[in-house]
Amino acid sequence: MNQPAENHPGQPGQAGQPGQGSAGLAQSSPTVGTFRERDGALEWSGRQETVRVEPWGPDAVRVRARLGGPVLEGLPGALLDEAPATEASVKIEDGRGQLTVGALTVEVDAEGLVRFLRTDDSAELLTEERAHFWWPGPRLYTPVGNGHHRLEQRFAAYEGEKLYGLGQHQHGLLDQKGAVLDLVQRNAEVTIPVLTSSRGYTLLWNSPAIGRVELAGNGTRWVADSARQIDYWITAGQPADAQRRYSAVTGRTPMLPEWAAGFWQCKLRYRTQDELLGVAREYKRRGLPIDAIVCDFFHWTHLGDWKFDPAEWPDPAAMRQELEELGIKLVVSVWPSVSPLSENHQLMEQRGYFIGTQYGPMAHADWPDKEVASTVQVAFYDATNPEARDFLWSRIKENYLDPYGITAFWLDACEPELKPGFQENLRYWAGPGLEVGNMYPSENARTFYEGMTAAGETEIVTLNRSAWAGSQRYGAALWSGDIGTDFATLRRQIAAGLNTSLSGIPWWNTDIGGFHGGDPDDPAYREVMIRWFQFGALSPLMRLHGFRDPGMPLGPDMTGGPNEVWSYGEEAGTIMEKYLRLRERLKPYVLDVMRAAHEEGLPVMRPLFLEFPDDQATWSVADSYLFGPDLLVAPVLTAGASVRTAYLPAGARWTDAWTATSYEGGTNVTVDAPLDRIPLFLRDGAALPIAG
Repeated sequence: MNQPAENHPGQPGQAGQPGQGSAGLAQSSPTVGTFRERDGALEWSGRQETVRVEPWGPDAVRVRARLGGPVLEGLPGALLDEAPATEASVKIEDGRGQLTVGALTVEVDAEGLVRFLRTDDSAELLTEERAHFWWPGPRLYTPVGNGHHRLEQRFAAYEGEKLYGLGQHQHGLLDQKGAVLDLVQRNAEVTIPVLTSSRGYTLLWNSPAIGRVELAGNGTRWVADSARQIDYWITAGQPADAQRRYSAVTGRTPMLPEWAAGFWQCKLRYRTQDELLGVAREYKRRGLPIDAIVCDFFHWTHLGDWKFDPAEWPDPAAMRQELEELGIKLVVSVWPSVSPLSENHQLMEQRGYFIGTQYGPMAHADWPDKEVASTVQVAFYDATNPEARDFLWSRIKENYLDPYGITAFWLDACEPELKPGFQENLRYWAGPGLEVGNMYPSENARTFYEGMTAAGETEIVTLNRSAWAGSQRYGAALWSGDIGTDFATLRRQIAAGLNTSLSGIPWWNTDIGGFHGGDPDDPAYREVMIRWFQFGALSPLMRLHGFRDPGMPLGPDMTGGPNEVWSYGEEAGTIMEKYLRLRERLKPYVLDVMRAAHEEGLPVMRPLFLEFPDDQATWSVADSYLFGPDLLVAPVLTAGASVRTAYLPAGARWTDAWTATSYEGGTNVTVDAPLDRIPLFLRDGAALPIAG
């Protein structure tokens, strides 16, 4: 099966021994394993391997498999400690085991192969698949030392199956069937290992290990480069039901505060208090809606001091007070990196609060800092260490929250951005880098969520450049990282946002206009900005950001070109103002949809098939989406376009929000899309204030 080659077919296997409290024991023939029911779970043991299948919420099970003994508890993962209560039944007979929980039935055969069926008609949803009839089986354990293995889990492939989710990637694919994806955190590439299938199941690979997933035509394979056991969760049902189930076991997002549902202004970067306040005042002078403004990096004395530099920010209390009176939330950038010049570096190093390495000095990255002419080697606090989390939060509380009442933070570079990114050499408090590396951004968000909660704060939002499964329960919003500034990049963000939504992260956004460059005086770029701004106004969060031309070299004095609504000329500015006001009118609807995310786990930005799974055409639409249940958004994604063709799902009647023209669903329609108009369609007479 899945053990060394000397386990030839026909040789006796090593059956597991009954455990304490086991019931329903059924010994099969000497050539295969043993089944038992234990505490409501189904276990199979054979050839030194244990497979445990247990109910884990309605219509869902958790599967763990380990070589060398019973499955381990307490390993790092995304699932909450306690599963939602649910009814289930276990049956062991004729050399087979079966566990049924609601809509999902799991069968385990005599050799430990696991198969997932829809309960009502016994249709196969997914099955493990052997790599070869001789060896290995569907699960492969290759030892890498100290009880860790390179783990492989194989499943069958199915003709016509479509696969979605897996976090945020820049490949532009909505359906990722055929793709190979690294399971590793990188800037703009966010690993969240949950997969939704058009066959009616959603699967979470419940491991933060570095690895990959291969969605090939001849099978699906999940790989962890070094871990102690296989662990995954699976549920049956349509995508919307699966999102409810998945969010119930990994945690739901808090309720989004009202301020965060509006417009966020930022650029790389406002260098001084006077500059930032000047922008805020100008928005108000022009009568433009604005809800948040961001104080970006290098506002600090040294990286890792986590406090304002008084030379550039002489009176943060007065700044925050004025912004509050203007109705604007101040968001402050916090990085996980610590310069050797920081007042905190020595203490953190002595207490073991930094990410370490297996061989050599601490993990580092070269980065500029104030008062030095070249880069320095910065370290990174270990967010998997509870004491390190507490220490960092104590600095944030002392330097931002307590003196100034700052409660919103931008958690940049939280992959973390190590150079080079050799996870094999990293050592975290939670374990070796290869085993736990992907969980860092979630634990970093946890630092702020738990700190704010302990301080009595109830409105918690952090803006994160990376995330992992479960990040949403810590109030983490994700943005799409440092991306390009052209139409091709804009097109890719639709799939990136939709797959993020299907990965349990409802709070998502992009840098409107992209990040790397963009000349505000270039007519071609102004068109990109207008179309992106329209898309941003209909994104879960709306935030203008970027490193505009002319740029400057990376360093404490850097800033980019202007990036305010009025920076792009009169025509573009007028159109952008129109969409600022549209977002403001839609705020009540946005908050209603955010409440559905909080209470039910439903995404804000939805693929068409989430609402219309029976319309097969919706499973292939990658260039439009639903914003909540009632508004279909068809962004213009091509330079020079003045019309747009969009598919309207069957099962509803759709009304053009601008012209009031009505269409029956189940067809493509072509509508006018002049530069000042993003095509929008209202579902079944929904009354939203689009046109004012």
